[in-house]
Amino acid sequence: MTVTLFPIRLLIAAFMMLLAWPFAFLASVGRSETAVEPQCLWRKLVDVILKIIMRVMWFAGGFHWITVKGRRALPAEAPILTLAPHSSYFDAMPVTMTMASIVMKAESKDIPLWGTLIKYIRPVFVSRSDQDSRKKTVEEIKRRAHAGGEWPQIMIFPEGTCTNRSCLITFKPGAFIPAVPVQPVVIRYPNKLDTITWTWQGPGAFEILWLTLCQLHNEFVIEFLPIYTPSEEEKKNPALFAINVRRVMAKALGVPITDYSFEDCQLAMAEGQLRLPVDTCLLEFAKLVRRLGLKPRNTEKVLQEFGNRARKLEGQKLVLDDFAQFLDVPVSDMLRDMFALFDEHEEKCMDIREYVIALSVVCRPAKTLETMKLAFKMFEAEEDGTITKMELAVILKTALGVTHLSVSCLFSAIDAEGTGKITFEKFRSFVEQHPDFAEEYLYTENTGLHSSPYTATAKTANGICPDFSPSDHDGTIDGLLKKHN
Repeated sequence: MTVTLFPIRLLIAAFMMLLAWPFAFLASVGRSETAVEPQCLWRKLVDVILKIIMRVMWFAGGFHWITVKGRRALPAEAPILTLAPHSSYFDAMPVTMTMASIVMKAESKDIPLWGTLIKYIRPVFVSRSDQDSRKKTVEEIKRRAHAGGEWPQIMIFPEGTCTNRSCLITFKPGAFIPAVPVQPVVIRYPNKLDTITWTWQGPGAFEILWLTLCQLHNEFVIEFLPIYTPSEEEKKNPALFAINVRRVMAKALGVPITDYSFEDCQLAMAEGQLRLPVDTCLLEFAKLVRRLGLKPRNTEKVLQEFGNRARKLEGQKLVLDDFAQFLDVPVSDMLRDMFALFDEHEEKCMDIREYVIALSVVCRPAKTLETMKLAFKMFEAEEDGTITKMELAVILKTALGVTHLSVSCLFSAIDAEGTGKITFEKFRSFVEQHPDFAEEYLYTENTGLHSSPYTATAKTANGICPDFSPSDHDGTIDGLLKKHN
């Protein structure tokens, strides 16, 4: 197929893209980006022509029949369409079928040919260079969603990344903040051989394209589920809205859900000098940080402020109310769950320095030395800037999110003079000479400490990241390993 079918299909698909460009360009000329004008007859004709061209392109790619189930809602009925699971760039098929708007990187509009086609569907652009871009994007989605159906529907993949369709990961709240009815849409690729899935591990973009175009026939099913109208509680709580919509979509797909997200995979697979072990509790901590809205925008500044405040407490233990006051948040069940992760021996108290270390790891997982520098600053003695072996054990135990950790070999190697104390400068110098210090000293001494053997390019069982799910799935804290006890 590589020397026969593949080149023919690729040429036809490329030709269809070129053919679509002048139509998209003409229809976009003179059109306002902030308002919707009544669509005249010739623009409606261009819309039909573009849909036909795109359908021919997909047909040439082997998607001969597209199965459509259910009825697509009108923009006035459901201004937002939420699609899942998102697993490939072939998920663009629903976009070309409906000509609905999507959320795209602002840089995409400058790509030759492709940028013109993108601009035609009036996407919501997100700019990486603009610090307020996320806020502006949400405001634009809200503006269009509350326009009474004047704007084209916005099609959003709430997972925010590609997965392998084995489950539905955490939905991002962007599609649910406007608090308007949404129409859940599920998509399936029931091919016997999966050549579609394109995650950040496994086959690359071109390999996926090559394998798919070499298949004689590719199946695609899109199902429009009933419109989901949020309750008053869901309107006030976008996270709850997202959870309930995800549950409906998972039931329709017949797949499980997981509370882990793409950010959790990034944390678990981060290429730092301290690789998280499989039994780490930091993934649960990261989830609670997101749910409580505690992840800072200005990470460096906030961590330094927290570090200075924690240092002044000099190891003083905090109870739950003090912890809530430190974070300036109300006491809640989720905060209690977070507090329990740091509650040493269930004495209903915690060391706030450990929270700051854990937050540093979650916010900047690849910057091991920065986290250690912050930790040394909070723990070091006033007179000579040193920490003890016990304090190093607490720091590293917290940074790894584990229950027990022995650091005798590592500490002895750093403290060559046998003073019983080390400074951050000594630690940094040692790490520079031994970049694999965790493998050489921590994992050899702690046989129960199993670091994930995977790298960012390795294939794993589920194609996303190793299975870090706790053995219990009831969502409570009971089944999780607490860091200290």
